[in-house]
Amino acid sequence: MSMISGMASNTDNNFRSSSLSTLGLIRAAAVTPDLRVADVAFNTHATIKAMELASAQGCVLAVFPELGITAYTCADLFYQALLLGEARAALSAIADATSRLGIVTEVGLPLQVDGRLYNCAAVLGNGRILGVIPKTYLPTTYEYYEERWFTSSIHAAAKTIDVDGMQVPFGTDLLFVAGNMPDCVIGVEICEDLWSANPPSGDMALAGAMIFLNPSASVELLGKADYRRELVKQQSARCLAAYLYAGAGPNESTTDTVCGGHSLIAENGTILAETERFRFSTEIAIADIDLQRLTHERLVNSSFSAASASHTYRAISFTLPKTEAKTFEHKLIRPLSKMPFVPSDPAQRAKHCREIFSIQSTGLSKRLRHTGVKQVTLGISGGLDSTLALLVTIRAFDTVGLPHSGIVAVTMPGFGTTTRTRTNAERLAELLGVTLRCIPINDAVQQHFKDIGHDENVHDIAYENTQARERTQILMDIANQIDGFTVGTGDLSELALGWATFNGDHMSMYHVNAGVPKTLVRYLIEWTADSEYSGEVSDVLRDISATPISPELLPLGDGDKLQQETETTIGPYVLHDFFLFQVVRYGYPPRKVFFLAQQVFGDTYPPDVILNWLRVFYQRFFSQQFKRSAMPDGPKVGTVALSPRGDWRMPSDANSTLWRAEIDHLTEEV
Repeated sequence: MSMISGMASNTDNNFRSSSLSTLGLIRAAAVTPDLRVADVAFNTHATIKAMELASAQGCVLAVFPELGITAYTCADLFYQALLLGEARAALSAIADATSRLGIVTEVGLPLQVDGRLYNCAAVLGNGRILGVIPKTYLPTTYEYYEERWFTSSIHAAAKTIDVDGMQVPFGTDLLFVAGNMPDCVIGVEICEDLWSANPPSGDMALAGAMIFLNPSASVELLGKADYRRELVKQQSARCLAAYLYAGAGPNESTTDTVCGGHSLIAENGTILAETERFRFSTEIAIADIDLQRLTHERLVNSSFSAASASHTYRAISFTLPKTEAKTFEHKLIRPLSKMPFVPSDPAQRAKHCREIFSIQSTGLSKRLRHTGVKQVTLGISGGLDSTLALLVTIRAFDTVGLPHSGIVAVTMPGFGTTTRTRTNAERLAELLGVTLRCIPINDAVQQHFKDIGHDENVHDIAYENTQARERTQILMDIANQIDGFTVGTGDLSELALGWATFNGDHMSMYHVNAGVPKTLVRYLIEWTADSEYSGEVSDVLRDISATPISPELLPLGDGDKLQQETETTIGPYVLHDFFLFQVVRYGYPPRKVFFLAQQVFGDTYPPDVILNWLRVFYQRFFSQQFKRSAMPDGPKVGTVALSPRGDWRMPSDANSTLWRAEIDHLTEEV
């Protein structure tokens, strides 16, 4: 037997206090078991054996293929009383196993009810049969002819059926609700139900179902696997739900068709795990489903909240098995990236960068067309952000049909400017054909220190912010001289952390980088070096990309040495961008953000270091909202944005006590 699972972290974490369930996660399996056609005893044993494998991996939920107790391809054997009786009896044995193994399970079987035969899915858990769902849409294509044997659920009148003397809920109106994890609401549809024009899962989602189980016996045809995969992905996205699809395998009869054993787990449009097809052994796809994430998606989706279910459903209560005592629970099994803003695949990343660059430049182009402005100013430092802003402005001027000379790039060397950054800034401006102005700020800043009575040997916040505001004043005053406006250079990460001087580099007339996080800025510049430019321009861009991140506000040391690196002061941007994505995109609390950060950064940063920078993130994110409340216009480029006019509306005086208290608790536990 073999298993194909989702991406798993190999980090050996020190922090153990949070179970998957307390973090809104449940581990689930979609199973294609070994099978023999019409051999109920063998299939029952194989099902329980697969349940044991899944349980050993920490799964508390599993879905098996359509009619898996008998096999889907029994054909006229479905009329045999012996087969039907054995299949019905098998339910009790599998139900008993759910209690022993601590796993809720769905299995498929034919059931005779009121003189009709139904293709059914039975949900088993806590040692009992929780409910039975009959199939609605029965295919009659040349691969299938289910109507020969089965009756559609629309003809089922019974609301309960007797199984071994127990009255079991029966019907398509069943939703299974975990009393100990209210967000875990399970709905079931069977194979062809998904392929119909109006799958039942859509209405069940509006009634509260968060996880869908689909036992299937879809046969393999050329190109069908890709279509099936997209169908599962899209339905999970439309329902803002998790979708577990278990496909029958090649041990089914191959008289006329072949089943491939394609089992998948999807969550809100993303495939978390899938099995390898055409394997005769038991194959299991395992993934951790994030119910907290799905709940958040539904809360913020107005289209979802405005819709209502067209049917009423019976809530079947069960207890989700506990996972707290299992030692493997902290090795997360789901795709999780260190840099959620940056695709890991180079081809996808290049496509991503091209799209973002187009959004940025189109936004600025529209502003140029609307204002009729033919010249702009922007400060260039030889750093990442100002370089990206310059490149975007070049593209916008090309789009509108304006000469590059209308871009007035101003380099304003100060106390901390290095030769490397100044040279790169000036050389890039020269190569791109923009108008370059060099205006040193030392004298003006020193005069200002005298005016306000500040000792220039005291390198405090006033010392730093004076320089930033002097530069912004220069840019805006030159913009007035040339009848233009100033293009901003700061990025999304700096907005999140408030790493900008209020009414200094925080302010501009249009903020082209407002939606681009720092970890992505570097890749955008590298992409332009590879795709948009060549020769010496590319060389300069690559050197800028490799330059340490610094505001260059403190005096240099011996040998033109930087005395100030941003990430030493406020923390690694790779961590802060990860925190930003989890907090704003999914609304996760500190405990979960910390848990996820450990999964991907555990080999790089110890828990106390991650917690320290997480504390810094929350402290700055709350305290610096006033800067975001007054931020200029700028284009949103991804799913995370902080504009006070759009995605992020937060009081500037919001209190962070709740979040800081949770971090305090985490610190004590670590």
